[in-house]
Amino acid sequence: MVHMKVYSFPRGGLFFEDPTVPPRNSSVVAFLPAFSVIPLIQYPGGQVTTLVSAGDLVREGMLIGRGENTDSANVHATVPGRVVRIVKWKDGSGRHNEALIIRMEGAFECLGKKEENFFHMGMNYQELQQVLVDYGIVEMEGSGRPVADMLAELRGTGKPQASTLVVRCVFDDPWLAADYVLCKERLQAIVEGSFIIARYGGKIKHVVFAVSHREKEIGESMLAEAAHYAERYGITSSMVLTGSKYPQRNRRELELVLRNYEKKENVTLGTLLMLGPATLAAVHDAVKYRRPILDRYVAVGGSAVRRPQVMRVRVGKRLGDLFEECGGFIDTPSRISTGSPLSGKAVLNLDEPVTKTSYAVFAMLKDQAGAYLKQDCISCGECRNVCPVGLDPEELYKRITILHAARNPGAEECHGCGCCELVCPSHIPLSDVIMGKPMSGALHD
Repeated sequence: MVHMKVYSFPRGGLFFEDPTVPPRNSSVVAFLPAFSVIPLIQYPGGQVTTLVSAGDLVREGMLIGRGENTDSANVHATVPGRVVRIVKWKDGSGRHNEALIIRMEGAFECLGKKEENFFHMGMNYQELQQVLVDYGIVEMEGSGRPVADMLAELRGTGKPQASTLVVRCVFDDPWLAADYVLCKERLQAIVEGSFIIARYGGKIKHVVFAVSHREKEIGESMLAEAAHYAERYGITSSMVLTGSKYPQRNRRELELVLRNYEKKENVTLGTLLMLGPATLAAVHDAVKYRRPILDRYVAVGGSAVRRPQVMRVRVGKRLGDLFEECGGFIDTPSRISTGSPLSGKAVLNLDEPVTKTSYAVFAMLKDQAGAYLKQDCISCGECRNVCPVGLDPEELYKRITILHAARNPGAEECHGCGCCELVCPSHIPLSDVIMGKPMSGALHD
């Protein structure tokens, strides 16, 4: 049943547009990288043990790093080749990391070949968990947390009521262009991936396609596709239209909307498991084809980029190579970041690679990046007006930077959406300071 009412979170937020985002009509397959940089830790997870050494030959899809804990994920070679060296660096938070540099050579085992379709209708929860662990499936649109760990937490809640899988197709940020194109090009895989998680993940009895109202046609197509699996899997599905105001896609704001929907429509959703389209497509590929995450859709753009486009990119490809395939820079960029301008991470070195959680990378010219030059606070209060959590970013910022307060009541509620930074006329990095966001480090031998 399709509900046409649009549900939005009650407080704060803003409408964000950016003309430098790449077009959302289709994707372009990026060239395979001659050299790949494969980080062993691509998210705030646990320890990963290197399974290969410099000089070793690796195959496409080969396991090269093993996650040692439930909060870490396996890492695979995304191209065939030789490990030429291992580089180490320290990021802005002081955390040590390392990556394998692989020079491409040899034959591909997945690319261009028909993939074997593994029968999975008799799979149980333990078997699904093992597949997700073996093939390193993580939450690709968020923190990079292993999906197997998320399912284990869902099963361990102890609540007897049924749970709901929420497919997050909320496009409140134009820099989610890659996810939008993915939904258009791999809709069937996303929908089937959602039913695989629901069917074998335990306690999930319903799938909700949460779709921003401006992209209603995607939700309708997903709902139509879901009809092919509903009877087979014994799981119902529905669509909920959300607002398009940022940060509607954030977990807190999306749950507020879904709980309001639950109340208004007199339905029971239970515990919510939220996963995005890239993650569900990866689940589909792992279960049906025993394929790890080898590539992902990435939006490449910004005012400094000559030809912005959505690209399908091998994990490990250097960001500098991506920009080069988009025609290079019009002029020297003043700011380069991954993610969205609202909540992205600065790039200090173009040798940094695309990871499992990369969804966008942008480069800004001075006139666009100039909006980020900090000035003194004028106490206008705009940051308070747009904060969806109801915080006072100005007060928190001053307590941290001027008073050096050890405790800041309310700061832990900030989820770093960046609304306050976007509207601040003084261009103060409010969200970054409140969140204590680290900068990325440079690579060295």
